[in-house]
Amino acid sequence: MTLTDLFLYGTLRHVPLLERVLGRACPEAEPAQLPDHAVYRADGQPFPLICPEPGGRAEGLLLRGLDADAVDRLDFYEAGFGYDLQDVRVETADGPAAARVYMPRPGQWQAAEPWDLDGWVARWGAITLGAAEEVMARRGSAAAADMGHLLPFFRARAWSHEMARQPAPQTLRSTMTTEDVEILRPRPGFDGFFRIRATELRHRLFGGGWSEPMPRECFVAYDVSLVLPYDPRSDHVLLIEQVRFGPIHRGDPAPWVLEPVAGLIDAGETPEAAALREAREEADLEIDRLLPITRAYASPGYSTEFFNCFLGLCDLSGHDRGLGGLDTEHEDIRHHAIPFERAMELVESGEINAAPLVMMILWLATRREGLLASA
Repeated sequence: MTLTDLFLYGTLRHVPLLERVLGRACPEAEPAQLPDHAVYRADGQPFPLICPEPGGRAEGLLLRGLDADAVDRLDFYEAGFGYDLQDVRVETADGPAAARVYMPRPGQWQAAEPWDLDGWVARWGAITLGAAEEVMARRGSAAAADMGHLLPFFRARAWSHEMARQPAPQTLRSTMTTEDVEILRPRPGFDGFFRIRATELRHRLFGGGWSEPMPRECFVAYDVSLVLPYDPRSDHVLLIEQVRFGPIHRGDPAPWVLEPVAGLIDAGETPEAAALREAREEADLEIDRLLPITRAYASPGYSTEFFNCFLGLCDLSGHDRGLGGLDTEHEDIRHHAIPFERAMELVESGEINAAPLVMMILWLATRREGLLASA
């Protein structure tokens, strides 16, 4: 059996991540250095790259005797970053040693600042663990090369999990927590851009005791920021229109839907930053001020999707009937800057049939008088 000695210099030095990728306890490792190399953060990315640098010394760990399954798992994980194994000689306390290392493909990434493992663990460790779990769940059913374009979405889903750690108040509702829910066993689900998690579970009952075991599925989506642009000087709101796949698959003959500006919150991004970014991308708008409307689940009975809703105060002059969206995300968006009263008519007629937009317009109705006076 062929065994491999591997030099690790980046995120896989974080033991919890290495164990998640390997699917087993971390093997013993020894400190090592790769001469004439240095480690930097990849520009615009939450992971490192190693670069030739005369006189440099890249710090890392040497894992000896990895079997073929371990190397195959690491190959699958690293392929999503565009990294391949190369032969090198590293320095250890016992002298030089032959090893292999994952090197970025030429031109794949550009170097930013020197790599800081502790800083990365603090900001990106938990997010990367969640993303790695999704990557490794697809080993054997998806091509390693496909992981690269999915990684930002895996990170966004993991970030949603981190943001969920601060619950809403529990003043009226029960003080029970997830400690009062027991997952009995997983069942086959689905892993794609979205996930369907299937389990058998039980939970504590209001009257005491436990429920009977029950099979349940959950649609695992993302946290989203939504913005209703509003110009209090002209008393206009901006709606966007685009084709939506839910109405298509429901059988709705008119699947073009009026909605607020909306988009996924990227990993590490605040809901406010995502709202401002989406306003620029979808509507070519610079928001002057964000007012929080609500933070709420879209459909908690079966979905993790979570909405962060804002009113965006801005100047809407010249924004009616424009087109927007990103070609890279296959967006084809039309803008409608309309008087607030017209928006209320569309709510009452049912032409606005996206619940978040209805809620946001009705919220604006309760604050509109004050906003108009201040303008």
